[in-house]
Amino acid sequence: MPLLNKQRRAILVLEDKSVFDGFAFAGEGETLGEVVFNTGMTGYQEIITDPSYKGQIVAMTYPLVGNYGINNEDMESAGIHLEGFIVREHQPHPSNWRMTKSLKSFLEERGKIGMEGIDTRALTRRLRLAGSMKGIISTVSFNAEELREKVNNYPGLVGRDLVREVACARPYLWDGGVPQAGKIPAKKSAKKPRVVVLDCGVKYNILRLLEKNGCEVFVVPAATSANGILSYNPDGVLLSNGPGDPAALPYVVDTARDVLDKKPVFGICLGHQIISQAVGGHTCKLKFGHHGINQPVKNLETGRVEITSQNHGFVVVPESVEGKAKKTFTNLNDATSEGIKFDRAMSVQYHPEAAPGPRDTEYLFEEFVAMIKKHQRETK
Repeated sequence: MPLLNKQRRAILVLEDKSVFDGFAFAGEGETLGEVVFNTGMTGYQEIITDPSYKGQIVAMTYPLVGNYGINNEDMESAGIHLEGFIVREHQPHPSNWRMTKSLKSFLEERGKIGMEGIDTRALTRRLRLAGSMKGIISTVSFNAEELREKVNNYPGLVGRDLVREVACARPYLWDGGVPQAGKIPAKKSAKKPRVVVLDCGVKYNILRLLEKNGCEVFVVPAATSANGILSYNPDGVLLSNGPGDPAALPYVVDTARDVLDKKPVFGICLGHQIISQAVGGHTCKLKFGHHGINQPVKNLETGRVEITSQNHGFVVVPESVEGKAKKTFTNLNDATSEGIKFDRAMSVQYHPEAAPGPRDTEYLFEEFVAMIKKHQRETK
């Protein structure tokens, strides 16, 4: 491990009184959040720029992180949203033909703490046994009792609306693989179906794949009403992924309920939880969540098992949507709800945009576009 004795000391304290000593390879100060682990062997840039991680400190189970640096193409948002980043060993000398900067400099530019040198296997095991816990990383105080008091006063994720902290402030056009400021034109393209994305913390790869599948893509803030969405005359609506407790978002649920009967709708991750609540379902918190790129999900329509990328700490209670929607996918590890479908709507708990992968379920974007075109034919 590279010269840990010359690095700045850092300490992680969990709410169960566990203490992990390590070093800060980036940033300084203190940061609080819910500590979770991610099992992905690659894709750390996508993880730290995913708005769904707002409010969380992420520990990577793969031991060596940072070896290919940071590049401009793999951003999933304009910034970093997680509260802190923990690895076993940070690679200070990255090498990749696409890289523009190091992980260390990227974190420090955005005021985030990166911690290394702790036993991430022991941390992961504790989180698996006890569940995700509130925690604090500090480089300025090493008094475990004082830090634990701060952890105890931290509100956690349950009941908190974190969507307002990551959603866009004003509508924008997604064009050519980048967000474009400006007024959304009232007249639609004759060839491209218009999709309005309700931004609850959308990942850029969702927008990339909508554009790749021939859509005209507009993104609007999460607080946009159903009337506001419909005023753009969309051919379809996508409810995006996002952070926090889905039960704390009644205003988004109301919007979804009002749109469901009017336009084809696709919900991803938090969007799945929103749609499920809109039809009368409810959600609960998982013990330690699903965070990684290796979750097996069964497609109940084809019988095929697909490997999926996932990032969520809350889940739809399957019994709560029984008889209210067609169940389309189930998680083979714990039988949690992974997807539902209606005549003009579908949603999945996992991430079919799956940056950096796997790509087993990318076909769902084609299905959504086909649903839109079918609706256009039926309403002519």
